[in-house]
Amino acid sequence: MFLTSILTTIVAASAALQTPAAKPNIVFVVADDLGWKDVGFHGSDIRTPNLDRLATEGMELKQYYVLPMCTPTRAALMTGRYPFRYGLQTGVIPSGGKYGLSLDEQLLPQALKDAGYDTWMIGKWHLGHGERSYWPMQRGFDHHYGPLIGEIDYFTHEASGVVDWQRDNVTVKEPGYSTTLLGNEAVKVIGTHDVSRPFFLYLAFNAPHTPYQAPEEYLRAYAKIADPTRRAYAACITAMDDQLGRVVHVLDEKGIRDRTLIVFMSDNGGTRDPKFSGAITDVSKVTIPCDNGPYREGKGTNYEGGTRVVGFANWPGHIHAGSTLDAPMHVVDWFPTLVSLAGGNLAKSKPLDGLDFGLTIAGARPSPRTEVVYNIEPFRAAIRQGDWKLVWRTTLPSSIELYDLAHDPAEKENLAGRYPEKVEALQKRVNELSLEAAKPLLLEVGFNSLMNEFHLPPAFPDEEYNLSSEP
Repeated sequence: MFLTSILTTIVAASAALQTPAAKPNIVFVVADDLGWKDVGFHGSDIRTPNLDRLATEGMELKQYYVLPMCTPTRAALMTGRYPFRYGLQTGVIPSGGKYGLSLDEQLLPQALKDAGYDTWMIGKWHLGHGERSYWPMQRGFDHHYGPLIGEIDYFTHEASGVVDWQRDNVTVKEPGYSTTLLGNEAVKVIGTHDVSRPFFLYLAFNAPHTPYQAPEEYLRAYAKIADPTRRAYAACITAMDDQLGRVVHVLDEKGIRDRTLIVFMSDNGGTRDPKFSGAITDVSKVTIPCDNGPYREGKGTNYEGGTRVVGFANWPGHIHAGSTLDAPMHVVDWFPTLVSLAGGNLAKSKPLDGLDFGLTIAGARPSPRTEVVYNIEPFRAAIRQGDWKLVWRTTLPSSIELYDLAHDPAEKENLAGRYPEKVEALQKRVNELSLEAAKPLLLEVGFNSLMNEFHLPPAFPDEEYNLSSEP
């Protein structure tokens, strides 16, 4: 009787998620450098009522993993594959970088277009800007609005004196606070859309990344926060939350809220080390405001604070309100999950690292993920199998760390000396994966910079990046 009940639940959940009538619109929202604790539903004093409501009325992802930095995470989302496979595992694409996400990778918007979706990208791209072939509209999006690079001024939309604000492959100069402008665009495209066609909206805010800036009314709302950096950071987050609330409102107005899956995540943990804060803002002399709660360190590291982030999924009538997934899920898992929900296929994709979580987010199946690859780089790596996590630094002085995340999610007690056989097994797996890794593209760029300093010919030909609006 019990088995029959379980099977009935699984069949019903599968039908609810995969029948043509339930083919969802998808709104995938990414925050930039958001601390794990810096949302209301994790106990913060920062006000995020819209995020709180979506999280509590959907499924919170309590062990949700991304990469330690921006570009690798966004690449993993777009491909369903770990970025060490195509050279984007190290750092982020710098302003002078000519490279981008490999053109032979099938991207999520391309797969969804094949499934009949309209595809829109509103916000920060950071997967290639030096060549037009890497830009969003050349990679499967019907529309793009927002910056291509990793960090801009919220009001001038500039980086190093160059405006980076794009509308459909053309650089435009528009006044306004970037978070509000992105919200305006999202509301507009949803509000004017033909509801008979499914859509995929990738809404990637640059908030709350440095520089911490917000309109005066948001700063005034946090006047009781004495530290000006923390005040501006909090204001950035609430401003983003307000725009997400506007998106939900227009979905309600269009009568398509119950046909829309909303996913929210941060691209990495909050910044704790000034060297990972960005290129246009010096935060070395201020108190960094991000709070990753119980998790160790933050952005740029393979510790939980850099890789375990805020995440939830909300789809009324399909994902149970108040549910949680307290088991590993990785950003690569969204590719097969969303394509499956869209009724698409994966025939054009290279072998995926992502797993289909459709039945899991419906509450009908446990997490299928038993391994999490935090990252594989020539000089460091981290991997989790079950509850065991290995953090391995190979640069001198090298180090090996082993943690039992079930009992020590804060990574305080290194158990490597007590469990050498576990260390050996995890190191073996890392070595196996390293044989499949492409050379980090950032290291090629860095090496060329060194060659230029000594007036030697570049080992890896490169050119100066250009954000020209000309074709």
